[in-house]
Formats: sequence, C-alpha cells, structure tokens
Amino acid sequence: MKKIIPSRLETGVQKFLYRTIGERIPEHVTPNQITLLGALGGLVGIICAALSGWNRWFLAGTICGLACHLICDDLDGYVARTRNRSSKAGGYFDLLTDILHITYLIIALAFAGVIHFQVAIFMVPVYALLMFTAMNYILHLDEFLFPRLGPIETHLFFAVVCIIGIVYQGDWAIVFCGFVCNPADIVVLVGGLLMYYEMIQLQIQLFQRLNQYDKK
Repeated sequence: MKKIIPSRLETGVQKFLYRTIGERIPEHVTPNQITLLGALGGLVGIICAALSGWNRWFLAGTICGLACHLICDDLDGYVARTRNRSSKAGGYFDLLTDILHITYLIIALAFAGVIHFQVAIFMVPVYALLMFTAMNYILHLDEFLFPRLGPIETHLFFAVVCIIGIVYQGDWAIVFCGFVCNPADIVVLVGGLLMYYEMIQLQIQLFQRLNQYDKK
C-alpha cells in the first residue's frame, strides 16, 4: 500500500518516534496491542476532559492522553510494516479508535463547558468524515493518504484547546449574533473550518479519481 504523508511535521515526528521508541519495542508486542494501548490512553484523556468541568486541571490528563494516543497511533503502523504484521483488521481497528477518540473527546469538552455545545456539534462530524475518506482511499485506491492536517496537527490542536481551557478564567468573551464565544470556541471554530476545507478537498479528489477509474 502506498503511504502518502504531505505534512512535514507528521513525517518528522514519525521518524523521531521510530528511531527513539519503535526500534526498541519487544518482538512479542503486536500492532493491535499498541493500538489498544493508545485507545486506553485516549479513553483516560476523555474521562479527564469530562472531569474538567469540576476542576480544569484535569485537562492536563487529557493532554497526556492525547500524547499517548498519538505516539501509539504512529508506532502501531511502524511495527506492522517493519515486522510484516500488517492486517486489514488492524487497519480497521486503528481508524475506528481514531474516530471514537476524537468524537468523544469533543463531546466531553462540551459537557465540561470548555467549549459550547454549538461548537461541538459543528466539529463532531469532520474528523469522522476525514477518517471515512481515508478508509475509502485504502479500499479503492490502495493508498494510505494522510491529510495535510494530519493526526499530529489534530492532536496538537486539541492540546492547545486544553491549555486554553486551563488558563481561561471567564474574564473575556466575544459575542457574535447573540452567541457568546470563549477563546477555546474561537480556536475550535478556526481549526474546524480548516479541517472541513481539507475534508471536502479530499472527498472531491477521491470522487474524481474513482470516476476516472470507472471510465477506464
């Protein structure tokens, strides 16, 4: 399968993780075990995000969960490729945990009051649609295409939202058309618009390529 990573940041981080951690992973550890570890780290982050409504310092746990999920998300593929353990089930498991992690993280941040529910509703579909598009690239074109705003940018984006949630004490906000936006809302809206643009562009590109394939 052809792997396409347009993000230089993603490429650089992957090389660093492969060199520092990937080469030291024991032989008996499977890619699915690494994916599961990342999913558990993400789950801890989601729980901490939900608890941040009681104390915003729980968002530090969410940042750690994001870091764990990101690292495992890169290393499971490395182990699968370098040790000839790639599988369709593993690829599906990986994409499924990515979708669930980000979706429920957004919902938890909304329930905790870090972002407003209107903003969460705007954001929830986009990452799932990005992963759905990536899955179709794999199924139909045999390509693993990372968007330009890939996993590392997404995880850094939510880490910034968590940091703002810790720092922001409700001392200022912007009112737009009767809707009150706090700083975290603004960051999520801007990032969400960029992700929507990226997702729509990838879907149009996929449709055009599949259309050409059908004509051939």
